[in-house]
Amino acid sequence: MPKIKKTKNVSKSTISIFSSKTLSKALSNYKKKKEQKRIKEIKLKKLSENNQIIKEKKELKTLEDKLNKESYKLKLKEEELKLKEKELKIKEEQQKIENKRLIKKDEDLGQVDKDLRLKEKNLNLKDDDQFRKDIDLKAREEEQKKKELKEKRKKEKFLKEVMVEEEERKRIENSKIKEWEERFDREQKMKEQKEFLKEERLRQREINELNLKNDEGNIDIKLTAQLEKFKVDKTSEN
Repeated sequence: MPKIKKTKNVSKSTISIFSSKTLSKALSNYKKKKEQKRIKEIKLKKLSENNQIIKEKKELKTLEDKLNKESYKLKLKEEELKLKEKELKIKEEQQKIENKRLIKKDEDLGQVDKDLRLKEKNLNLKDDDQFRKDIDLKAREEEQKKKELKEKRKKEKFLKEVMVEEEERKRIENSKIKEWEERFDREQKMKEQKEFLKEERLRQREINELNLKNDEGNIDIKLTAQLEKFKVDKTSEN
């Protein structure tokens, strides 16, 4: 009985020690997991903060780019306005120069008008002289036209005769070519018929030879059969 009690006490002690170790280990694992979770949350928080910073930097960069673009556009507009002002000044100067030129032109035109009247008188005199010359020239042109028309009709008649002769020559040539083609076709057909008959004769000859060989083969077969039958009969008699 004392031994049994001792054993029971030892078992309880062992269980107590084991439970204490297990609990300590579980507590340690729990602390580690909790610490890992905390570290993970810190990392996620930092990552989120970094992402937010990156996002804010991008937005700031976008805003800067937009401002730069707007500034560039404003500079371009200012340059355009300056150019337009210069163009307006240039146009004003050009208009002044043009006005002066027009005034000078009016003065010159007055002088030109006087000169033209004088020239017109001279031209009228020349026109009368030219009119007479034109009448003479027209008469010569009419005579030349009649001569050219006569030559043209003569050439047309000659060309027509040449064309008729050429057409007749072509007709004769075409007729000869047609006759030659028809004769060639007839000769070709005759050659083809001869070749066909020659091939038919050769084919018939081959068929006859083949039939002759078949007949000789049948005779040999019959003789062989009769000889074998004769041998069998002789064997039976013996």
